Amino acid sequence: MSRIENTFAALKAQNKTGLVTFITAGDPGPEMTVPLMHALVAGGANVLELGVPFSDPMAEGPVIQRACERALKFNIGMKDVFNFVREFRKQDETTPVVLMGYANPIERMGASNFIQGARDAGADGAIVVDYPPEECAAFADEMKANGLDLIFLLAPTSTEERVKQVARHGSGFSYYVSLKGVTGAGGIDTEDVARRVAAIREHVKLPIGVGFGIRDAQTAKAVASVADAVVIGSRIIQELENTPKESAAQAVQDFVAGIRSALDA
Repeated sequence: MSRIENTFAALKAQNKTGLVTFITAGDPGPEMTVPLMHALVAGGANVLELGVPFSDPMAEGPVIQRACERALKFNIGMKDVFNFVREFRKQDETTPVVLMGYANPIERMGASNFIQGARDAGADGAIVVDYPPEECAAFADEMKANGLDLIFLLAPTSTEERVKQVARHGSGFSYYVSLKGVTGAGGIDTEDVARRVAAIREHVKLPIGVGFGIRDAQTAKAVASVADAVVIGSRIIQELENTPKESAAQAVQDFVAGIRSALDA
């Protein structure tokens, strides 16, 4: 079993909801990335999403766009992201790390080179926002052959056929985008999320994480009643924006611990 499979199996056995957290690699500075990853785990995160900085992050709202811009000022690229994961693995061999980003940096590096680099660094999977499942079967197969999970996004607008495609090619878990829009936008209609997640489960047997718009413990707890995991990103980035660097890791750990406590209550 992969780290992601093991993690969700353990959560299910404990009757717990997973907590998936996102930060952008290199933000607010390269020296902060690995300490922040450890702080997220210390706060209670079960899976880490590490964002690959990109100049045109089309699914991201202004908060994560700013994080990408800050990271790109340090010239953070894919090889730097691999190095962050490699450094993280020196102290943590169990927490899954998923690389989240866009097709362009992967295409520039070459898909096989990306897969080999991610595997060798100790990553566990990837979310590639603009890789639709019906167009990347070969990429998904190569990922699986190298022990990596390819995690797909599903949205309120996803058709039944798209859901079936995700069921065929996805692994690890599926990520349901809870609203029409970008990361960090709007509020969540938990009743609508419940209906749509139930429809997805008719075809997708993987655990389902729900993200985009979860900003506090109350919303996280409400979503947890219908999801296998909640995903939080923009709100963590805001915590970083509003905290001096020397206090950032502790602030992030404390924030995540509050979400974890709400999920476990």
